[in-house]
Amino acid sequence: MRRAMLISALLLAGTGAPPAASGSQSAQSARVVDRIVARIEDDIVLQSQVRELAAFQQLIDGQAENDDKLLDELIQQWVVETEATASHFPQPAESEVDRELARLQEHVGTQGNYTSRLNSLGLSAAQVRELLSRQIYVERYVDYKFRPAVQIEPAAIDAYYQNELLPELAKSNQPAPHRAEVEEQIREVLIQRGITDLTAKWLDDTKSRLKIEIETPGGKP
Repeated sequence: MRRAMLISALLLAGTGAPPAASGSQSAQSARVVDRIVARIEDDIVLQSQVRELAAFQQLIDGQAENDDKLLDELIQQWVVETEATASHFPQPAESEVDRELARLQEHVGTQGNYTSRLNSLGLSAAQVRELLSRQIYVERYVDYKFRPAVQIEPAAIDAYYQNELLPELAKSNQPAPHRAEVEEQIREVLIQRGITDLTAKWLDDTKSRLKIEIETPGGKP
């Protein structure tokens, strides 16, 4: 599950409306037409949310998934946020969002580069902050939900050290640390893998019990 979250719905424009009879060409081109791409229970997901998530992924990772994967991620985020909200899971503190936002800005470059990158992606600073806050919320909830169930045995740490870490270090001619020096880091990697596996199973089971309809352009669900 990628780091991304359900985005607030933008103003829904009528997709079936005919072109305006008057007005400049530039004004018509600037008008953003939105449409429903999925229905989850009594909620909807808009095409604008898919575009916004794609832009956010490009900002974070330098590339975005295709629309089908983006939509599936938005559905997954809906599932997580719905349960987290129902259980009164706390929203991230503003200071936590500030800290992650500072890391993101540092990752992109100078303030000027960051602002320019947002403009090129069609994102505002407020949108990025909201997306980042939702990302933190989703990640913290699944960690809270599944971390206690993940138990890492010493043998699993040994296997990772011998079969994954050492070969990777050897490829780049890096010195191998003693197992004890990296034991806790390896444990956390394996815990995160376990959380990811449990989350995927839970999401598949939960989605199978929800009413989810995918809309096709000009067609029926």
